[in-house]
Amino acid sequence: MTRAWIFPGQGAQIVGMAADLAERFSEARDTLAEADDALGFDLSQLMAEGPMETLTLTANTQPAIVAHSVAVVRVLRAAGVDEPIAVAGHSLGEYSALVASGALALSDALRSVRARGQFMQDAVPAGVGAMAAVIGLDAATVTKVCAGLSSDQSLVCAANFNDPTQTVIAGHKAGVESAMPALKEAGARRVLPLPVSAPFHCPLMAPVQPRLDEVLGKVSVSEPSIPVVANVDAVANRDGSRIQGLLVEQVCAPVRWVDCVETLRAEGADELLELGPGRALAGMVRRIDKELPTTSLGTADQITAYLEAQS
Repeated sequence: MTRAWIFPGQGAQIVGMAADLAERFSEARDTLAEADDALGFDLSQLMAEGPMETLTLTANTQPAIVAHSVAVVRVLRAAGVDEPIAVAGHSLGEYSALVASGALALSDALRSVRARGQFMQDAVPAGVGAMAAVIGLDAATVTKVCAGLSSDQSLVCAANFNDPTQTVIAGHKAGVESAMPALKEAGARRVLPLPVSAPFHCPLMAPVQPRLDEVLGKVSVSEPSIPVVANVDAVANRDGSRIQGLLVEQVCAPVRWVDCVETLRAEGADELLELGPGRALAGMVRRIDKELPTTSLGTADQITAYLEAQS
């Protein structure tokens, strides 16, 4: 099998995340210790013990998910698993993908996403923005309905093209709320408000961009040794000089996950490994391409079973 690696984004966090990895694998233990040192606080304890309300603060969630994902990468590499032909991450997960590709050092990625999370929270006051998942309606119709309703004072637009049956919308709370009944009228089976702290991947995140650009400008970026499929354009990027710009643009641009998965397939992947907490991406991939198997590797038991099956 020719494999690509994919990495989850925000929403995959859970109290206890990566604790079993640290118990069983020294590579994971070392990764979490490196994360604590890079950030200057005990992130690994927060991941293991919570409380959930602190872990779900955006500035904590983002480095926690990256640390967990990179711990899995290092465990697999130590076990001699074949390198992927390409990598991709969903939103925040693109930072994990960049670490896996060698383009970013883990410490730089962690500090960058902690700042990114704080900037995102600062950009829109609590209660002003919202997001909702639109189920059972094609992306073109979702985009058209939102475009017809959106205004400067009541913005709403497509934010995540997750799979052919699910598109996430984001914007002002009033804009999202006005779009929900219109999308149901247009044929959506369900439109579900999401419990998020800010409206990600929409123009309301514009204040984040210059602040993130300044942070990333101080980070050393290397040429990726493995192509990284970027959220913004769904192109397999091999050019280190493009990475900073893509990450800054990503903050306001929709996540083109359907296109990213199709690009991984076009690059030659016939199996995907989801590295990090949860199984959300595996479900998305199944709805994008039923012939592209995806194995989720986020727990010690999942990794052990996978390694035994490969031997």
